[in-house]
Amino acid sequence: MLRRLYDLTIRLADHPQALWWLAAVSFIESSVFPIPPDVLMIPMILANPRKAWIIATVSLVASVLGGLLGYAIGALAYEQLGRPILETLGKADAMQAFSTRFNDFGFWAVLTAGVTPFPYKVITIMSGWTGMPLATFMATSVLARGIRFFLVAALLWKFGAPVRDFIERRLGLMALLFIILLFGGFYLVKHI
Repeated sequence: MLRRLYDLTIRLADHPQALWWLAAVSFIESSVFPIPPDVLMIPMILANPRKAWIIATVSLVASVLGGLLGYAIGALAYEQLGRPILETLGKADAMQAFSTRFNDFGFWAVLTAGVTPFPYKVITIMSGWTGMPLATFMATSVLARGIRFFLVAALLWKFGAPVRDFIERRLGLMALLFIILLFGGFYLVKHI
């Protein structure tokens, strides 16, 4: 089933209304859909590099709005919707133990999930469920998703098709290195 969803998402990149499909995928990926918007973004940007920034902006706005839906699911309907979604993703067992520490690391959790391939929907639902301040959630979501989508757009705009394989296989590693450097920078500023 996951493969069929992936193939459908790739076909949508060639659709005349691809930007609307990208917005829809970016929105629902932030709360329930298992396929990341990068799958649509990459072929769309490769086909029309001049629209790279528009494509990244559509992904960013729709993803953050979808993140609000995930937040609402966690805050208002965790038992009815949030828990079943997390169970489907195989994340429900760790949620109770993790919830007591989540808001202590909320900014970093949202930033990490927003930039890396970690399922962002898990963090959006957890943010609502644990009562993370909405302003913190929103600001971090905009920052994290902006970094992710504009980094992909910039690499594809600058280097084109040869970078596609690199992005698809190593984006998680690069994002993890970025987070480590970011943590390191904050640590140095705080302790020096």
